[in-house]
Amino acid sequence: MDWKSGNDAILEFAELIREKKANAYTGELKVGVDLGTANIVIAVVDENNRPIAGATQGASVVRDGIVVDYLGASQIVRKLKGEVEGILGIDLTYAKAATAIPPGILAGNTKIISNVVDSADFIVTNVVDEPTAAATVLGIQNGAVVDVGGGTTGISILKDGEVIFTADEATGGTHMSLVLAGFHHISFEEAEELKKNESQKKIFPIIKPVVQKMASIVNRFIVGYDVDVIYVVGGACVFDDFEKIFEDETGIKTIKPVEPLLVTPLGIAFNCQR
Repeated sequence: MDWKSGNDAILEFAELIREKKANAYTGELKVGVDLGTANIVIAVVDENNRPIAGATQGASVVRDGIVVDYLGASQIVRKLKGEVEGILGIDLTYAKAATAIPPGILAGNTKIISNVVDSADFIVTNVVDEPTAAATVLGIQNGAVVDVGGGTTGISILKDGEVIFTADEATGGTHMSLVLAGFHHISFEEAEELKKNESQKKIFPIIKPVVQKMASIVNRFIVGYDVDVIYVVGGACVFDDFEKIFEDETGIKTIKPVEPLLVTPLGIAFNCQR
């Protein structure tokens, strides 16, 4: 899949979620479960990686790639599975699924994330790192893919389609909310709502230093690698000027796909092994 096809698939997936509908399909389905810091997303694709259905819900059961509320995470995944089953009109019990982790988390935490997905009666066939999942959707062969989630900034560097480096550091959308909370003297929860509902022109100047820090993290990781383009995905990079700040800080062309929150979940489903 190339960049244009990837963007088209993301837009199609977004519409399926928004309209709560499914595409017609034949053959076996593949499922991706993204346990994000701010959102949990289930993506369903067919054997050719065309989006078929999906569902999402805001959540705070995972922090920096670590499940902090196992029961809550399991309940949300099971609930979303039920929603997708209702849309599709089929039972996904024992369906094959993939999930993802930020780069560099401990094996024990990886196992727990996999167990959450298993607990919803999926069969986990693959655990992929988040930036690599995103690269699969966008057809990226060379460059750096940066997944800016709620808790972490993860990076994968690719050369000729192969991942040659991955890393992760704890700075993400949560840190934006903490800065907003401190600036306005409000609670973290109120800052989260403000981030979603206030105009970008009012919010972005306040959280800009966090974005600059994310860019500095990436700058540090790519030293010694031949990176001509940076691709940013993830819910925390939805701000209009996000990629511009990255370009200013790194001096490297930075591209953001459409619906950046949904790129990684779709890529996880692409990486489900049948």
